[in-house]
Order: sequence, then structure tokens, then C-alpha cells
Amino acid sequence: MSDPLDVLEKRITELRRAIRDAAASGDTERATELRSQLRRTERAWDVLIDADESPPAPAPFDQPNAPAPRAAVLPAREHVHRALMLLQTPAAPKLIVGVHEAFFPGELSAAKLSSLRRDEERSYRSAPGARPYYLCPALSHDLLAPARALVTINTWTLEQRIIGPLSPRVNFLSSAIRIAEAVEGAAESAGTGPSAAALRLLWHFAANIPDAMPPTAAHGGAPNTDRVIDAARAELEVHADADRRTRTESARRARKQLTGDQQLFGAPLRQVRQLQANTGN
Repeated sequence: MSDPLDVLEKRITELRRAIRDAAASGDTERATELRSQLRRTERAWDVLIDADESPPAPAPFDQPNAPAPRAAVLPAREHVHRALMLLQTPAAPKLIVGVHEAFFPGELSAAKLSSLRRDEERSYRSAPGARPYYLCPALSHDLLAPARALVTINTWTLEQRIIGPLSPRVNFLSSAIRIAEAVEGAAESAGTGPSAAALRLLWHFAANIPDAMPPTAAHGGAPNTDRVIDAARAELEVHADADRRTRTESARRARKQLTGDQQLFGAPLRQVRQLQANTGN
């Protein structure tokens, strides 16, 4: 399975490369935003590395019959963050819960996600930047308003957090690739291999991608991860460019029309209509 630190380190590398490309092309606005994304991702990395290095509590030697201390229970937002960092796409609560169950320890229910976005927005507005990351809604490409029931992370770029007409399918295919890679990693690591929940999740994605399911998998066998990845990438080639253009254009418009916090949590519909009336869109 994907280690959260590995995912963050890969993201840091990608952001640094993107900053260099933006600077080389003279796109200072893009480079500035990417630097901000990089700083937030690096802070998230710091938080995780500090948690990993925290020493265990000493045993109470003067109480030999004392019960062992309970493992630390992570808050729901941490569970959601780990699942989203594996997917790297906006996701609905049901998928987030499924990914967490398949690849991570701890408990997470869809009910815990119902108020989480509102709590995150309140926390951000009361103390912006106090946390290394915030969970926020995806934004619709046309209205730049919160997309219903889709969660993202504020350390992602605007382009990554926007949903266009083709984005649901593109995100589904991208998620299938990430899940197949995670299942493959679990199979190669020492231990029991991928969990039953991970294989069920992979089967669900493979069953909805043309040519991803061999005949044996259709009758109960596990899908082949390489076949799922190849099939998802083949279909992505059809949709990815058009979807990227829509997201890029919408992100450019959002940077001009929205405040910093609205770029994270969306603009009120009343403001969107006023902007459209003023610009003639």
C-alpha cells in the first residue's frame, strides 16, 4: 500500500518541477501559486514525520498489572486526507470510506464526513494557515461554486480541484490506476498481501472500464492490476486533454474572479451570477 509520506514526497517533487517549468515559461502567477502549494505540502510532510518520530509512552513500571496504553486514534480528517492523497483526485464520501477501509487502519464512516467540510471551512476562516492542510470541496468549472459531495485538499492546485464535464470519468480512471498500483504494492510487500476490501474495490473499478476485466475475473477471480492500469490509461488518452483544457481555463478564471478563500471553498451563487452579469458570460 502507498505510504502517506511517500505520496507527499512524490507530490513535493512534482510541485518543484512544475514551479521550475512555470518560471521558465514566464508564468509568474502560476509559479507563485505553486510555491504556496509546495509550502503547504511540505508542512503536511513535517506533521507526518513528527508523528512517526514521536516516541512511545514509557511503560508504567510501578504498575505491573496496568493495561497497555491504547493506540492513538486519528481524527476523521486525517483518515480522509490519507485516502485522498492515495487517490489524488476529488472523491465522494463513499469512495473515501472504501479506500480507507481497503488500505489504511482505523475506522471511518460516511457519517463522519457529513459535517467535516463545514468544520474545515470554519477552522480555515477563524485561523487561515494554522493547519498544514484543509479539506475543501471541489469546484464546478462553470459556476466556480462547491461541487456536491466531492472532497479535495487545499494543497492541490486549482486545476486539480475543479470538476468539468469530463472530470468524473477522468477522475474515475485516474483513481482506478492509483488503486491498482496500491493493490500491486500490497501484493509485493511482506505480509498477507492486499486485503479483501482492496480487491473488492479494484474489482468495482475494473468492472466499469472496457477491457480491464479478463474472463476469469468476471467469474470471481481477482482483476489483474497491469491490465486495469493499461485499460484505464488507454481510455484516459481519449478524455484527458479536453478535460485538462476545461480545468485550466476555469482555474484561470477563478484566480481572477475569486478571493483566496473562495478559491478553496467556492463562491456564493449570488456572487457568481453577479460576476456573469458583469462580464456578459
